[in-house]
Amino acid sequence: MFGSIDPLLLLASLMVAATPILLAAIGELVVERSGVLNLGVEGMMITGSIVGFIAAITTGSPWLGFIAAALSGAAISLLFGILTQYLMSNQVATGLALTLFGLGLAALLGQGYLGVKAPAFPDWHIPLLGDIPVIGPIIFQHDPMVYVGLAIVAGVWWFLKKTRAGLVLRAVGENHEAAHALGYHVVRTRLLAIMFGGACAGLGGAYLSIVRVPTYADSLTAGAGWIALAIVVFASWKPGRLLLGAYLFGGVTVLQLNLQAAGVQFPVILLALSLIAVGVAGLISLWRKDRLKSLGSAVSVALVAGGTICIPLLSGKMAPLKVEYLSMSPYIATILVLVIMSASGAPGSLGKIFHASR
Repeated sequence: MFGSIDPLLLLASLMVAATPILLAAIGELVVERSGVLNLGVEGMMITGSIVGFIAAITTGSPWLGFIAAALSGAAISLLFGILTQYLMSNQVATGLALTLFGLGLAALLGQGYLGVKAPAFPDWHIPLLGDIPVIGPIIFQHDPMVYVGLAIVAGVWWFLKKTRAGLVLRAVGENHEAAHALGYHVVRTRLLAIMFGGACAGLGGAYLSIVRVPTYADSLTAGAGWIALAIVVFASWKPGRLLLGAYLFGGVTVLQLNLQAAGVQFPVILLALSLIAVGVAGLISLWRKDRLKSLGSAVSVALVAGGTICIPLLSGKMAPLKVEYLSMSPYIATILVLVIMSASGAPGSLGKIFHASR
């Protein structure tokens, strides 16, 4: 049953599956570190997916498609920025409205492109490194956007930790009143962060339609924007942990697809997927001050998940595992991690409206 699952292919596919989530999440992390909560990630991703797809089809160049997707994501996020930073509208309500707007806009623009195949976007075979046994196929034989995503994560870490502009952005996010008193431009800083987040979300959406699928369909993102928001919380607003969270989601996604193909029938597989999330959260909890609380939550979730899922085993009813349950597993794993991980480390001014003092 499990012999048909190739571990090397599984690990290589993990990086591809995690890339759109990683791109959207790293952009949202920068936005939230500036003190802004943008719940419109899903809308920006789906907008980027259709705009990038149309540009790639029209020009025949996937690269131009990604550029168009980034610009469209930045443009639609600028609308959010104007509404929340200049007109002082509620960030939560505006973000939700942005998601609905993006979904509607994508449905309108994509009517003539349903089922159309995107131009080929070949993988990179990095010389020498790609030929290394085991490691080469897993890490060094992917499409360029996989490495662009990793480079953006590294760049964001360097920007936040090592540059004066990153220090200003973090200061604005922690206490916008104090930052304003020191002479920093709070609104301008936040607008730039919002546009960067929108561009990254657009790239994530375009990756789905140009590389991963590669075609366009309604609701192509399938909640990926919401998962990206959850992963930012899981990562405690730190780029390194965000990479781990994106790969957790990508790994569970790829695993459930392989389990479907292998015809797995036992509900204990869901327990295994739950324990993956619990195990990762348990490891993360060792780095935190509230480790006892987090480990206790991990054990509790494991017991509840195990008891619920193993009921069919104990009752002797070995019904085949429905595909729908496996399809839910990436989202279940994300929810379990969020239950275990507390939201410590959030920027002090996150979601708060800034009123410039006179």
